[in-house]
Amino acid sequence: MKTIRRLGVVGAGFMGSGIVETALEADMAVVMVEASLQRAEEAFIAVKNRLEKKCTSGKLDADIGQLINNLSYTDRIEDISEVDMVVEAVSEQIELKKEVFRKLDQVCLESTILASNTSSISLTKLGAYTSRPEKVVGTHFFCPVPQMPLVELVPGLETSDETMNIAKDFAEQMGKQWIIAKPYPAFTINRVLGALLNEAFYLVYEGNAPQDVDKGMKLAMDWKIGPLELADFIGLDVCLDVQQSVYSGFQDNKYRPCPLLKEYVSAGRLGRKTGKGFYEYGKQEV
Repeated sequence: MKTIRRLGVVGAGFMGSGIVETALEADMAVVMVEASLQRAEEAFIAVKNRLEKKCTSGKLDADIGQLINNLSYTDRIEDISEVDMVVEAVSEQIELKKEVFRKLDQVCLESTILASNTSSISLTKLGAYTSRPEKVVGTHFFCPVPQMPLVELVPGLETSDETMNIAKDFAEQMGKQWIIAKPYPAFTINRVLGALLNEAFYLVYEGNAPQDVDKGMKLAMDWKIGPLELADFIGLDVCLDVQQSVYSGFQDNKYRPCPLLKEYVSAGRLGRKTGKGFYEYGKQEV
């Protein structure tokens, strides 16, 4: 197994900070990059608090001081120039990711693996924005990252077998299981999940109550969480980005995002993170 000792994470939102937290628990040194120092510091504090809580409760047997010493943060992408691997975890927007990969290619060592946490965007496209497409790979984690056991590994057209093997080792080093997904829009899990969630959105669009849709799925299918509750947890903007990507990639009307989903996103009803989606949430739940 190739051990990743120094990891860079670009984007420290919900997914990125979860990757950072998990990497620290796996004894990696992590450099976390955000668009501003304020956002980077906020993410640092959030990760620190979660790790301290785990150590205090006994869920994690580790030296909290050493864990935090292994984490640094910055607003300069140049500060991750010497890591073994970078995981990009910015918003699911191709232009933003394209710019990140171009910069990473310029500043990182030739040996550095460039990975993306994308849930739907072509790794072939991302690789084409670099001079090292053979070292570009998708490492799609699921949320919340510290709890979810799966990583979806996605090659681009030029991704080498060596890079795929390093990605497998990295997933295992993070304590995760992995599957290989073909590089088509939304890959494996989100292509299935997106279609299911989109159908649930249409049910509400047609007049069904969200509570009935969720209750029915939980009771009939033994789900722990209903599809609309899950969509609110993921973020309706993220659901829309993923579904738009699939629809654009296949040009098939069966993937057309529900108009109600678009309307909610336009209105800022994004789910738990804004306090309102298909359901309303108190501040403590956002």
